[in-house]
Amino acid sequence: MKKVFFTITSVLAFVTLTNAQDISKNAIGLRLGDSDGFGAEVSYQRAIMENNRLEFDFGWRDGKHYDGVKLIGLYQWVWNIDGGFNWYAGAGGGFGAYKNEYRYNHPVYGYVEEKRSDSFVILAGDVGIEYSFDFPLLLSLDFRPELGFGDDLYDNDDLDFDIGLGVRYQF
Repeated sequence: MKKVFFTITSVLAFVTLTNAQDISKNAIGLRLGDSDGFGAEVSYQRAIMENNRLEFDFGWRDGKHYDGVKLIGLYQWVWNIDGGFNWYAGAGGGFGAYKNEYRYNHPVYGYVEEKRSDSFVILAGDVGIEYSFDFPLLLSLDFRPELGFGDDLYDNDDLDFDIGLGVRYQF
């Protein structure tokens, strides 16, 4: 009886552990969020253990008066809820840089040209949910608070809250 109980317990534990291994080895796609003015980010996820992965997000913005780049790296823990439905949490950091150029006609001072640039370091957290379809598509919705540290006199160290929708191809 003890052997049967041990065998059933072992099989159930194995099934439970293999259920947690449902994250794909690689996923690449887009993370669409406000990203503090950077817009969409190219996102890559790499599984490194049974339920852990690394995520790298690269965002850039190029416009008439604004240029910027941002790179974030996160270590994430993934827990299975049911089937292809998972939730995850993580922490990490990154860096970025931006440049603004404004030209306008001030009523008192006349024509004014203002240039600002800054580079900054970011500490980030991440909490989200995801669904992995039967075909190689992964959809996610996450919340990422980011604490930035830069030199800009206009923007002191600040906390930004970023919500993003991820669409990734799994392979």
